[in-house]
Amino acid sequence: MLTGVQVQLDLLFARRPGAERHVIPTGLDLTGSVKGRLHGRFPSVEGDWLGIVNYEIGYADGRPDKLHVVDQLVPFHVLRKL
Repeated sequence: MLTGVQVQLDLLFARRPGAERHVIPTGLDLTGSVKGRLHGRFPSVEGDWLGIVNYEIGYADGRPDKLHVVDQLVPFHVLRKL
């Protein structure tokens, strides 16, 4: 069963505190949230839930092409149901 979700990229790809920035204008934009499709759920041995999600990440330069990310294991705390 497919479930529409928002993937919070800021949380999923959190930067290390104090990490130096090197801006690459053509890089992936890992800020904000993107729409995704949750199609699997698995618990970890520690009791955390993980989802299998398909989603797309845009580029910082605004080009229409997107990186299609398929079957990614994503912690539930970065997902929000649509």
